[in-house]
Amino acid sequence: MKIKYRSYVSRTVILMLICSTSLLAQKNEKPVRESIEWLDVWMPNTNDSLLPRILLIGNSITRGYYPEVAKIMEGKAYVARLTTSKSVGDPGLLKEIDLIMSYYKFDVVHFNNGLHGFGYTEEEYGKAFPAFVRKIREKAPHAKLIWATITPVHTQADMKILDPKTDRIKVRNKIALDYIATQKDIRVDYLYELTINHPEFYEGGDGTHPNASGYKALAEKVAGALSAALDEKKQ
Repeated sequence: MKIKYRSYVSRTVILMLICSTSLLAQKNEKPVRESIEWLDVWMPNTNDSLLPRILLIGNSITRGYYPEVAKIMEGKAYVARLTTSKSVGDPGLLKEIDLIMSYYKFDVVHFNNGLHGFGYTEEEYGKAFPAFVRKIREKAPHAKLIWATITPVHTQADMKILDPKTDRIKVRNKIALDYIATQKDIRVDYLYELTINHPEFYEGGDGTHPNASGYKALAEKVAGALSAALDEKKQ
């Protein structure tokens, strides 16, 4: 009996060591990063509490339409932004959200991610996406959440031609929407659908970032989604 018991204990210890080593390897796994990483945060009206507070989470596209959104929402809400090059799948993104969202209570969070981090596969993006949403929920448990679909990328030579990255964006959008569908309380702001048939929104640019008319259209769409969320929160 003692021999059998020792054998059982030995196997258990070995299994525990294997699991511990595996977890350690996962923790030490190097994030996939771009050659330049950035974080741009803007928090207005930090000492005021009269109006609801909104946070836009996204990348440089979000940063581009942010000023017009803030202008449209003036008098209705204080609009902040957390724009970053970090991708879903990078633990740094969750750390940034954790830090910035710890400063204030947000009533609405409009979030987007997917135009960076193409070093991650779509399978990896999908596995990490739930943690992205959970972190936002953790930091703003009573906020109305709005997922914004990822906008397309055009070739710089001809804005009527989509860049091959757009095929990956379509997959990422489906991954996100499939997960969002399981979360009954999250609205969707269809920014991809707004821009996909409007190459004129990108004319004169790099194919990724809209021009002034494109940003205006996006801002109006985002502001409409934010206003609807605020109205729903009042009910």
